[in-house]
Amino acid sequence: MYRRLITPGVLAAALVLAIPASASAGAPGPSAARTFSPGAPGIGDPYYPDHGNGGYDVSHYDLRLKYQPETDLLEGTATILATSTQDLSSFDLDFGLAVSEVRVNGRKATYAREGVQELRITPPAGLTKGAAFTVVVRYAGRPSELQLYGFTSWQRTPDGGVAANEPEAAAWWFPSNDHPRDKATYDVSVAVPDGTQAISNGVLQSQSSKLGWTRFNWRSAKPQATYLATLAIGKFDLTTDTTAGGLPVVNAYSKDLGGNYGAARASVERTTEVAEWLETVFGKYPFDALGGYVPNVPSSFALETQTRPFYSPKQFANGSNVSVVVHELAHQWYGDSVSVDTWRDIWVNEGFARYSQWLWSEKEGEGTAQELADHVYAQHPADDAFWTVKPGDPGADNQFHGAVYDRGALAIQALRNAVGEDDFFAILKGWPQRHAYGNAKVSDFARYAEEVSGRPLAALFDTWLYQPSKPTSPAARQAGVSPTGDRKAPRSWKRIAATNGLHAH
Repeated sequence: MYRRLITPGVLAAALVLAIPASASAGAPGPSAARTFSPGAPGIGDPYYPDHGNGGYDVSHYDLRLKYQPETDLLEGTATILATSTQDLSSFDLDFGLAVSEVRVNGRKATYAREGVQELRITPPAGLTKGAAFTVVVRYAGRPSELQLYGFTSWQRTPDGGVAANEPEAAAWWFPSNDHPRDKATYDVSVAVPDGTQAISNGVLQSQSSKLGWTRFNWRSAKPQATYLATLAIGKFDLTTDTTAGGLPVVNAYSKDLGGNYGAARASVERTTEVAEWLETVFGKYPFDALGGYVPNVPSSFALETQTRPFYSPKQFANGSNVSVVVHELAHQWYGDSVSVDTWRDIWVNEGFARYSQWLWSEKEGEGTAQELADHVYAQHPADDAFWTVKPGDPGADNQFHGAVYDRGALAIQALRNAVGEDDFFAILKGWPQRHAYGNAKVSDFARYAEEVSGRPLAALFDTWLYQPSKPTSPAARQAGVSPTGDRKAPRSWKRIAATNGLHAH
């Protein structure tokens, strides 16, 4: 998506406080002294050492915001509910805008900047392990002017702004423990000038107008990763509906999309249909709302922001593109409900979202998944750098390389051929249930596939996910992929290939 400079997290100074447990925040404890230490400034991700933080776990974010589209000024109060996982003397939040006040458990706390996005907070008293605590952060700034890692994740539009990016997007508009491993529920309340709308994740709880401002209150009641939280402010055409099961559907389109407007609506309005079909593949839809939005932004990617995927207008520049809707909705199971444990596990997201496009093509009679696999295999000669990218551990620079998507989907087709139709589709449905609303690794999936199928699959996954070379012809035949693949590309291939080129994450 974006290439960024990764800077190591700034190590906190060794600060040790010895204070009686009775004087610390949280439940009373024995009178013996406790040792309090700072939470780590990173959660331990091998690709992004300074992402996320240690020492606590967030359960809920309450964001009360006010945004002025003309000036790009965002003012906010974030209330964070968390539990300490160690005896904490201080802890970090990932955030970049200017902060005016921080309170912990209602009392003013000291805070300081450390590194590009670390906000180090020292509460007035240590936080004992297992204690529930509340953090309130007041802040303001212009997100589009904030440069973290050399870029901004906040996209300005002619009538507002949009927060959507991967793997980081939160630090531009709210303070957080910014890593998928720490999921939480959300309430997002946004005041905008009358005539402007604010779109976010989940269910619209209420909308009210006062003194020239309209406030929109959105709720995500299921665990959600920070990068999957989204906010779009502008002037939209909205369509609303409910699914057969009663879930609310909200789709939004910028009024000034120009020639892409019709194609965007012709695609995104099929969200309910696509989700119903995906339930037959992956099982019951895991969330309480559906939808999508297409703002007038210059970017080209799409993103699986939870319950309400983001689509750049360029995804529809060549006409309707239901395939990208399939991709982003498949992520609601693979990526959103079941999220990566670290960003090294990105194949669990992108390989299955790409393969869902192949299954949709198969359903629509536009080329089977096997035909698409044959075509991908033949399209890349042995000396193509495509084969040097390992989908199971691609590295931060190649996290969104086409090979993670297409070579990743080849691995899934190889699995299908190895275990047979019944076990394969049992795996696709069982995996999101096994790890619902949690996190998982590539190795977890490999073990689960072996458990369901009763077959040894280590060699298969090693060949397709970890070897930096094109599988030999015998290996390809054993996996059911033609070593020549000289047939004509299926009709849907151009659309799927175009989606990859436009970064459908």
